[in-house]
Amino acid sequence: MIKNYFLLILFFISSSLIYSQNSDTTYYSGNYSFVVDSINVIGNDKTEEEIILKELTFQKGDIVTPNVIKYNKERIFSLRIFTNVDLISFQKNNKNIISINVKESWYLYPVPFLKIKENDWDKLSYGLALLVFNFRGRNETIIFSGALGFDPSLRLSYRIPYIDYKNDISLNTSLGFQKIKNKSHIAKSLFGGDFDQKVYSVDITLGKRLSTFNNIDFTTSFASIESPTFIKGVSASDSRIDNLFSLAFNYTFDNRDLKQFPSEGLFASSLFQLKGLGIDGIEYQVLNLDIRKYLKLNDDLILKGRIASRFTFGEIVPYYDNSFLGFNERIRGHFREELEGRNSYIGLLEMGYPLLKDINLDLDFIPLIPKSLLKYRFAIYLQLFTDTGLTQNKNESLALNKLNTGYGVGLTFLFLPYNVIRLERAWDEFGNPEWIFNVGVSF
Repeated sequence: MIKNYFLLILFFISSSLIYSQNSDTTYYSGNYSFVVDSINVIGNDKTEEEIILKELTFQKGDIVTPNVIKYNKERIFSLRIFTNVDLISFQKNNKNIISINVKESWYLYPVPFLKIKENDWDKLSYGLALLVFNFRGRNETIIFSGALGFDPSLRLSYRIPYIDYKNDISLNTSLGFQKIKNKSHIAKSLFGGDFDQKVYSVDITLGKRLSTFNNIDFTTSFASIESPTFIKGVSASDSRIDNLFSLAFNYTFDNRDLKQFPSEGLFASSLFQLKGLGIDGIEYQVLNLDIRKYLKLNDDLILKGRIASRFTFGEIVPYYDNSFLGFNERIRGHFREELEGRNSYIGLLEMGYPLLKDINLDLDFIPLIPKSLLKYRFAIYLQLFTDTGLTQNKNESLALNKLNTGYGVGLTFLFLPYNVIRLERAWDEFGNPEWIFNVGVSF
């Protein structure tokens, strides 16, 4: 009798590890570990297989576990060209096989848009954009956009992650015009009011993927920045038009799981820019540092933190290239407060909990719209957060008593792979409240 019970227990334990689909195929489930014999990709009607395989942290001959499978699923989804990704592990004819099943997202978007510039609803930009994603199946992106409203612009850009797969070389180039409203309070005071600057720009970036997680980029660029009249400091040169040549070097480490909404991993970036190169008397440097860490405290609770700084060096740094808070970088609790200096510092800490875990939302009953545009990975997260930051002027010591700090609670709605929407309630250090409605992940 005891022997029969023992055999029954063994049966249930083994069935929790794997379950059989048919006589010659066994699907892995639960806790397992095996050596990969083969990797198949299914559903990539347009996408080249190499684009997917480049994101994997394992290859044939490596040992995988459920955590490895889940992590790699998120990395493939981070490509932003699939509405659904599944990694299925099974054994067939004594071979361990991983099948990567994908559903491709829509790739052509001739759409009108409404964009919130600098995270400010008073700065709306609207227009028409033609977006071509996954061009030729190589995850190339072509964007042509024209915008009116705040900071009107016209822009054409092209990106290819792999010029050739063997050497892992990428190319990113853009050409644009933009009419930019001055952000500097110092420049506004000198000018006697608000003013716009016209910017014509072109840049070319070559990148090298050193490994799965390590990338370097080298950028050369030119910008013509035209002010209404000449004021020293508003312009970096002795003319109202700055002809700004730049060289930039960027190193990035990124092993985050899902880049659109990470739950584990590390992102670290250092960008060093040589501005002006001494041409027309313009010569200064900019250094950006950004570190973000994501931790899963358990299956549900996520803790993430970020510290970032921007430094400028040089005798004359034009006011348009000062370091700002209250525009693209904001402190929740002081969301609409604008700060300016030669350097800036910001720190963020956030904890998230899923109120609704990932579900596949299918709205393909809606007529006329392509079905791949109506499939989403949907989730809702509750978050607690605290932010802090300050700016620092030239020859000024770093004063921690100048820190602006805020805290709050929020809801994040994920509509992946397309967008993220946030609704937040924040307070400053004196208890003054504010509502924040924003698009995109906090960090």
